[in-house]
Amino acid sequence: MKKIEAIVRTDKVETIREALEDADYPGMTLTEVRGHGKQKGVKRMWRGREYRVDLLPKTKIEIVVTDTDVRKIMEAISQKARTGEVGDGKIFVSAIENAMRVRTGEEGEAVI
Repeated sequence: MKKIEAIVRTDKVETIREALEDADYPGMTLTEVRGHGKQKGVKRMWRGREYRVDLLPKTKIEIVVTDTDVRKIMEAISQKARTGEVGDGKIFVSAIENAMRVRTGEEGEAVI
């Protein structure tokens, strides 16, 4: 099993959610986060004055998938999150040793 963590633009979450549902992965965890990548924030104008926003609002999507579905899910997320502009986000994949369904005590891939 693998855990996919995607940091994406908040306005793209609904289309990503629909794409994951279409890929038979409706379960996910969403967290509102703030941060920046290499661009270190953005410059904005307000009332003729320039100011810098260092920590941009994003959404983190976490989903645990089978090893065979990692590429499919990464592609679904990246296709729906991509605008072609700086700040589209990142996708991280890490190994999951085990998982347990609290209600039944069931373990392993059957949980996902």
